[in-house]
Amino acid sequence: MSDTATQAGFENLTVERELGGRAAIVTVNRPKVMNALNAQTLREMAQCFDQLRDDKSVGAVVITGSGEKAFIAGADINELAKMKALEAKDVAFFGQQVFARLERMGKPTVAMINGFALGGGCELALACSLRTASKTARLGLPEVSLGIIPGYGGTQRLARIAGPGVAREWVLTGDMFGAEEAWRVGVINRLFEAAELRAGTLKMVETILSRGPVAVRLALETIARGLNMSQQEGEVIETDMFGLASTTEDMREGMAAFLEKRKANFQGK
Repeated sequence: MSDTATQAGFENLTVERELGGRAAIVTVNRPKVMNALNAQTLREMAQCFDQLRDDKSVGAVVITGSGEKAFIAGADINELAKMKALEAKDVAFFGQQVFARLERMGKPTVAMINGFALGGGCELALACSLRTASKTARLGLPEVSLGIIPGYGGTQRLARIAGPGVAREWVLTGDMFGAEEAWRVGVINRLFEAAELRAGTLKMVETILSRGPVAVRLALETIARGLNMSQQEGEVIETDMFGLASTTEDMREGMAAFLEKRKANFQGK
């Protein structure tokens, strides 16, 4: 059961708290259009992600879609069809900035994929730290079938997550892929039966939240920064972050708890 009701101030999003308030579940709530991302939804996401980033009581964020059919079935085609070149470029740039807020939040983020994750929905999932999915979910980047290409970072993130070969196949064919295939190529981290998706996802999140919060944040940053440099350069960042983690109260508590054979009581310091 969630700990709080929906967040006030959003028309297309709801925000719930789970796990004693430490996990926020953001749900895109446009089920009549399969939770398609229109301009208003993206603006609300930007505001929501900033709020969750700054909320020190939130340790992890889960993103999902309302209903049983769709996670997010893509961008709103009714809006995209009317755009000219410069306007479309601005829209893509704004979408990239919104998803970058999610990616750089400094907290673990999980896409809980309960149905179709297509186009912008797939790109949103790729911007999360981790992805879980129902075995009945379907993923894909069908933009080429509309005469365009992914514009919210999909060409770049998919290649980094699953490799350039998978990225070329998904982007160039525009095909949809089942959740098990997405798991096989490394896009999905964990698969669940539909009825077990929420509980299974929250169990994984609870495990992450039980770890040292400073260490989790530093690990996320280290991985992200290392993706854009050589392994040798990345390992320099890793040694710096390792040294920084070793100065924290959380490190001393974690080591003491291990030696004393008890559960660590991390304070995020």
